[in-house]
Amino acid sequence: MAINPVEFVREVRAEVAKVTWPTRRETMITTSMVFIFVVIAALFFLVADKLIGFVVKLLLGVS
Repeated sequence: MAINPVEFVREVRAEVAKVTWPTRRETMITTSMVFIFVVIAALFFLVADKLIGFVVKLLLGVS
């Protein structure tokens, strides 16, 4: 079953036309939310790492 390249391009263009693209505002809001959650996650893991490290040093008696 050979696919005609012209027909393929026509079908791709038809499918792309169906896509609902986000507005610039929606993209900026979503990007900002991602960065905020990345910072929150980084701070959480920093605190968790320091706390676990402190507990391990306390248990092992290493200073």
